Amino acid sequence: MAKLKVIVVGAGGRGKDYTDIMARFPEKFQVVGVAEPIMSRREYMRTKHSIPAENCFDTWEKILEKPKLADVAIISTMDRMHFAPAMAAIRKGYHLLLEKPAAPTAEECLAIENEAKKYGVRILVCHVLRYSPFYITLKSLIDKGEIGRVMSIQHAECVGNVHQSHSFVRGNWGNAEKSSPMLLQKSCHDMDILQWLVGKDVKRVSSFGSLTYFTRENAPEGSPEYCIEGCTADCPYNAVKLYYDDKDNDWFRNAATGIVNPTDEEVAHALKTTQYGKCVFKCDNNVVDHQVVNLEFEDGTVVDFNMSAFNKGGRYIRVMGTKGEIVNRDTNGVLELYKFADGSKTLIDIKTYGDTIVSGHGGGDEGIVHALYDYLTTGEITEQLSEIGISVKNHMIAFAAEQSRNTGKTVNIKEYIDSIK
Repeated sequence: MAKLKVIVVGAGGRGKDYTDIMARFPEKFQVVGVAEPIMSRREYMRTKHSIPAENCFDTWEKILEKPKLADVAIISTMDRMHFAPAMAAIRKGYHLLLEKPAAPTAEECLAIENEAKKYGVRILVCHVLRYSPFYITLKSLIDKGEIGRVMSIQHAECVGNVHQSHSFVRGNWGNAEKSSPMLLQKSCHDMDILQWLVGKDVKRVSSFGSLTYFTRENAPEGSPEYCIEGCTADCPYNAVKLYYDDKDNDWFRNAATGIVNPTDEEVAHALKTTQYGKCVFKCDNNVVDHQVVNLEFEDGTVVDFNMSAFNKGGRYIRVMGTKGEIVNRDTNGVLELYKFADGSKTLIDIKTYGDTIVSGHGGGDEGIVHALYDYLTTGEITEQLSEIGISVKNHMIAFAAEQSRNTGKTVNIKEYIDSIK
């Protein structure tokens, strides 16, 4: 069995997650290099994977100016730092596992796709929902014709109120100028999965949404700039409760400090000096906290997608066809198949890993790691693969939806793509 050598550019949450999975399959993967500016993250990678010190770098430029070290580069930097290292890695001949979104602009996404074709490089973009048992089963039921021809889909991404506060208000993705629009960064997963389920191209898109609640005018009266200064409001977003008092939430504590396994003192320092400690209503966030997207596919199928912060969290979907419908009743992987002909209801219990902020996308994270291996060792492109060509096409849905939200006009996808080429 061929073993793939891997370098990691960006060893934060996503880079760590993928390589932790790879470490469980040493017959398939060997992580041999890392580029990461935060020392504790870099040290974690070096120790976890026994990476030689000479292959550990604090910038992506340094690792990619070296002679080619591996077969694959994982690009898992911040959104606005995807493009430059991705292009440099492509030109070095690295295949890529590229975190979504591929890039924060439509023009850069197209440039990455074109450069990959030019250099003969294979790229998987991390639309991990395609690789989860839940969506694989749902896709199989649709393709087998269990509900006939798909006519309509209702799909909701319930971001979760605390997840919104952590990632999209206080966190790295709260400001579009620093990262990318909310729909692109959070829900290009969903634009991709919807196109995959329908199996046709999107023709037109319209969208509405705004930032309404997480703003200064909604701050509790008398609340300080930083929660740790002694906020008395009964608030579910109190940073002290979320990051300091909850000792078991490693994901939050690591993210807030930028340190692997931080001490209480390091967490307290972050809550006094970074945006993770600020009043959730007084941050520099500007991305939407709720948005709807309407899609019309080329075969007449229609989809309404709802993304909102104001819920516990999870995804819900209802697929309606000419012979029946499929509904997931909860986020624990149970599908209900209803058939018109006999009125029968069948419950399908799917092995799943959850769909929470720390769940590995219902098993999709591990699924894409195995798909990457198969893709690079066999060269076979299956319908399941989120390779760069299909990914960029589905990114365009998100970009067009943002144009619609900002202009109030329905956008024709083909005309939108032609306008930026």
